[in-house]
Amino acid sequence: MNTSEANRTLVGILIFPQVEVLDFTGPFEVFATTRLDEAQRTETESPFEIRLIAQSKDPVTTTGGMRVLPDHDFADCPFFDVLVVPGGKGTRTEIHNPVLIDWLRQIGAGIPLLAGVCTGSMLMGQAGLLDGLRATTHWRSLPWMREAFPEVMVVEDEFVVDAGSVITSAGISAGIDMALHLVLRFHGQDVARAAARNMEYPFPGDGGRRRLVPHQNGD
Repeated sequence: MNTSEANRTLVGILIFPQVEVLDFTGPFEVFATTRLDEAQRTETESPFEIRLIAQSKDPVTTTGGMRVLPDHDFADCPFFDVLVVPGGKGTRTEIHNPVLIDWLRQIGAGIPLLAGVCTGSMLMGQAGLLDGLRATTHWRSLPWMREAFPEVMVVEDEFVVDAGSVITSAGISAGIDMALHLVLRFHGQDVARAAARNMEYPFPGDGGRRRLVPHQNGD
């Protein structure tokens, strides 16, 4: 029996040119692999429905050259329960893209849960969505975040920073930790642990991963 579509959480994942692949595919896999009942894994669907959004419906080329087809553009995307904003090399360009930043500002102001992976948090900061909040980013970009957004309380020592309706994570693989944290928030620890186990990934908080941030001045 499939999970009722009406009861599924609709997750949007933003993509853009030179987005970091694992920043968006890591969370995508977590949401896709989640099941409410592990005993019926093959007979049931994930409680999450995932859509990719881009500025246009043209193929998006990621870092490394993967070409990805978005499901929606900014004009036709539905209302999401969760929006994931990944990072990557492309954020250096997209942070100056008024179309993307204005769209993010508008949709981010009303969405129930906004989640930034890696330097995706820099796009969120540019849209004014991190003002007064604790947040983090890739360790190389922590100085950039401090300089660009002095009103943000920058966190160095946590993989995932939960500020309620806004969540940010450290770089690249930390998006998996963040997505597992979201599964935990929506469906509890047993379901989140089962998703991590299915991915053969250490469950956040079990001591398998520590964030080590080198002290440096570069980004």
